[in-house]
Amino acid sequence: MEANSSNILPAVDSHYCPSLTQYIRRSTIPVFIGDLPLGSDYPIRVQSMTTVDTMDTDGSIEEVIRMVNAGCEYVRITAPSVKEAQNLENIKKGLIQRGIKVPLIADIHFTPNAAELAARIVEKVRINPGNYADRKRFETIEYTDRSYADELERIREKFIPLVSICKEYGTAMRIGTNHGSLSDRILSRYGDTPLGMVESALEFLRICEEMNYYQIVLSMKSSNTQVMVEAYRLLVQRLDEEGLKAYPLHLGVTEAGEAEDGRIKSAVGIGTLLEDGLGDTVRVSLTEAPENEVPVARALIERYTHRSPHEPIEPIDRVPINPFQYSRRQTKETYNLGGINVPRVIADYSQISVTSHEDLRSVGHFFLPVPDKWRMNDQGVDFIYSGSRPISFMLPNGLKEIVDYPQWQAHSDQSNTFPLVSVEEFLASRDSELHPTLTFVEGDIHRFTENVLNKLAHHSSVVLVLTSGNKHAMAEMRRFFFRLIELKISVPVIIKRTYPGDSAETVLQAATDVGGLLVDGLGDGIWLAPQISGTVSKETLLKTASEFNSISFGVLQAARTRMSKTEYISCPSCGRTLFDLQETTAMIRKQTEHLKGLKIGIMGCIVNGPGEMADADYGYVGMGKDKIALYRGQEVVKRSVKTDQAVFELIKLIQEDGRWLDPEPGEPMVVSKNY
Repeated sequence: MEANSSNILPAVDSHYCPSLTQYIRRSTIPVFIGDLPLGSDYPIRVQSMTTVDTMDTDGSIEEVIRMVNAGCEYVRITAPSVKEAQNLENIKKGLIQRGIKVPLIADIHFTPNAAELAARIVEKVRINPGNYADRKRFETIEYTDRSYADELERIREKFIPLVSICKEYGTAMRIGTNHGSLSDRILSRYGDTPLGMVESALEFLRICEEMNYYQIVLSMKSSNTQVMVEAYRLLVQRLDEEGLKAYPLHLGVTEAGEAEDGRIKSAVGIGTLLEDGLGDTVRVSLTEAPENEVPVARALIERYTHRSPHEPIEPIDRVPINPFQYSRRQTKETYNLGGINVPRVIADYSQISVTSHEDLRSVGHFFLPVPDKWRMNDQGVDFIYSGSRPISFMLPNGLKEIVDYPQWQAHSDQSNTFPLVSVEEFLASRDSELHPTLTFVEGDIHRFTENVLNKLAHHSSVVLVLTSGNKHAMAEMRRFFFRLIELKISVPVIIKRTYPGDSAETVLQAATDVGGLLVDGLGDGIWLAPQISGTVSKETLLKTASEFNSISFGVLQAARTRMSKTEYISCPSCGRTLFDLQETTAMIRKQTEHLKGLKIGIMGCIVNGPGEMADADYGYVGMGKDKIALYRGQEVVKRSVKTDQAVFELIKLIQEDGRWLDPEPGEPMVVSKNY
């Protein structure tokens, strides 16, 4: 196999987690938040945020109670000004009267005086270092070391009063960096990078440590899962390098969206970090009711309750990739896999008897009797694995079939089907007995022995299908990728995982196991296989195939490795939002989801947009009651658009840019101006 050394980056010490191969939760100091402490000595906590206007005392109390009943352990409430901060006391008293003693967290942006007041009332305050002492104007500023030091002193003067109050009242603090709201100062100095995110928090953290204040939780949130994962890792590394305390981490993906996409995106980011023992509290940000976030967070967390012990994995002390900067593992192109090709999707039909064209509709391929042609949607699968049941009719050009090796040997059209062979079959076969263009070899890290890897050196047509039976599967599979990099073997690798076809947690587990590899540039395809027990109807099997196909493309998109559909960067709403964000997001999705590859940001207020949607093509941002601002990238192109016209104006903007396509028959029609 042709070696490719260009992707072998300098090895990096793995200080960002306790172990890359053994599940060990990172040790942290305790932080006391009311009667519910946080840190590695305690369970990973679940939290969420209210969506009701903070001035609506009764509405806030009722929403908090629903969240607590759903399992929420901390509740965050926005306090955009002093009046909302003052009303936190009424909300807290009302909750206590109802027998609810959940710790409350005040969410602060732009207003230090509101933070100083809230710190006297609630158990914890969250400040955003990007806007606590700065205002964002999207300006590039040239700093000398002296002028930058002067800026830090200005921040210190604004921040010290809050730290003093928190010390006096025993109030905890989260220093929460948001990728989308980095200050012009940080962007000018460090760029739009994970390093900028980390430094933004450390500037404030150093002041806290100078004042001997340590009741701090840290977060590095982004709507981009790659950036989010890299920033958290770098933060842990920098804390260690600077000799700072090991503070607990609050994990979250901002503006994850709704429904399956939102859950997948959250799991890719949060799950990747949990796999390495990072994280002490989790908030899943969905554009849904806050109580809907809680079971998702709980499911992500509970997977690690009994993760250890697990089957041992060969240790690794130094990482052969850069964990703080995305770089896809370079591989040799084999057929349409690896190289510069996007990761491919394989649908598992091995338990389905395919008898008609309609059976392929579940995986995005549609046969049109008139005009006697196949059509493929944006989630049309690349390969279909039929196992020991070869498909009897000709497949569309965009779809190729994989069959088991014995069936391939007897197949009448070996050139257009590809064999799946076991490691034993691969070792026993001669080159002439394999497909000259593409052969899939399946096994786990234990089966891909030195003998197998040595034989790979003589094959240019092999793609590996990597499986794992380890409870700590993502780490075991990652260890195998590292071995390939260390040995300079550039064979493409498909990641194969098996999950129950009827489990609600499958989407979260697949997003974690596969997404955790993809965000590090590891993997050239995804193969989700159903774990079926007993007799199952064909209708159920096809439904599972459709669901697994949707999950596969969703994971690739969330990991930013293959964009196949419109992406919605939508915030979860809070008391700052002055329009129905859930309804608006659903309306925008209904009208635009047929557009391939666009990124649309839907923000309730200016706090995280336009910054959080910095790489979005278009933005829909609340700017006041019944008023919307529309963005092209980071540029405002329409201000003060009435909400009942804003979706129409957004579509009009996309049309003006020549990026609009009329929906296919059966897809949603363009909204009328007076919808």
